Amino acid sequence: MNGLRHRIRGRLASLAGVVALLTAVLAGVTAGTANAAPARAAVSAQAAAGIGWICNGAPVTPGYVLTSHTNSGCNGAGMWWQTPVRDGIWTCATSPIPAGYVTTGHNPTGCDGYDSWYMRLPVDGLWTCGTSPIPPGYVITQHAGSGMGCANIDAWFMQRARDGLWVCAGSPIPPGYVTTGHNINGCGGIGSWFEVVARPGLLVCPNVPIPPGYRLGNYSGSGCNGLGGWYLLLS
Repeated sequence: MNGLRHRIRGRLASLAGVVALLTAVLAGVTAGTANAAPARAAVSAQAAAGIGWICNGAPVTPGYVLTSHTNSGCNGAGMWWQTPVRDGIWTCATSPIPAGYVTTGHNPTGCDGYDSWYMRLPVDGLWTCGTSPIPPGYVITQHAGSGMGCANIDAWFMQRARDGLWVCAGSPIPPGYVTTGHNINGCGGIGSWFEVVARPGLLVCPNVPIPPGYRLGNYSGSGCNGLGGWYLLLS
């Protein structure tokens, strides 16, 4: 009987040892997983930052631009180097233009032969390339034809909108502005429009956006340098 009790106690002790060992192993696995999580998070954060090479066709991280290209890598598909945008940076022609930026220079042989563009933040009185976006609050007032500006690409002179500017045909009309005159020979033969801050009593040109709080009144055939126009009235 005593021998049986000793054997049972021995088995229980062995079982307790196994349970303790499994508990220790599981605790180690849990601790290892917990320690690995920050490492994975750090890698994920670095990948999300997007600095470095990306495969051709991969999405560009928002707020980043492409500045270099190589045909090697990505199983022969080629790669692009992406980096955060900043004021004054040469970018590849395939690069997105982040909101608020303009292009002011062009190199037809840059970026491994893909063309490159000089990107910067806008300022009042800046020549921009013909393909450049015009940020809100700016207008274009002069034009340089092909071969004269931006490395054989048309260029436009960009200014902050203000009352009493002649702007080129196709220029944005910022909110709160209207056009009251037209010059068919203006802006290097492209045509130009006289842009002013909206106020009651102005004789505005056809097809001009009407600012909130205003409406069109009577028509005059002499308005807008003979194009006709309507008097601007408060709603």
